[in-house]
Amino acid sequence: MIVFAAAKPSLIDINFGLMFWTLVTFVIVLVILKWKAFGPIQEMIDSRRKAIASDLDAAEQARTEAQAALAEYRQQLNESRREAARIVEDARRAMDEKRRSDLAELETDKQRQLERARAEIAAETRQSLAAIKAQVAELTVVATEKVLRAKLDEREQRRLIDEALSGVDLESLAPAETGPEAAGREQA
Repeated sequence: MIVFAAAKPSLIDINFGLMFWTLVTFVIVLVILKWKAFGPIQEMIDSRRKAIASDLDAAEQARTEAQAALAEYRQQLNESRREAARIVEDARRAMDEKRRSDLAELETDKQRQLERARAEIAAETRQSLAAIKAQVAELTVVATEKVLRAKLDEREQRRLIDEALSGVDLESLAPAETGPEAAGREQA
């Protein structure tokens, strides 16, 4: 049994032949791997690195474009808001101006109608006073004829009418006039 123990190699013994062939096998495998595997793997890694770099560049460019687009969008939004505010302000100004012009037109129309009404009232008053004067004259002639029991001629009638009416102030019966027409009549 001891004989078998001496023939059995140990794990810590140095065997130069085994070491040589292990190194030769390692170098052959290394050359084959470099020739067949490392080159294509390195090319694949390089192409992947280039693709990642180009993707990063594209992403950076897209981010820059997105920021530029966002800035442009914000600028357009601000311009749109300013334009909308300007349109609203213009509409408000136009509405105020239209309201002022409508009120001025209504006021002018009101003044025109008021002046026309005053003129109509004055004309009606003058007509009424003339009618009253004519009736008073007629009544005076009738009363005078009854008193005198005689018929008077036209000239005598006119003299008596003028005499009777000279003491009557018919203008005081008319309402007081206001406005520019009355001021013009008072000065005349």
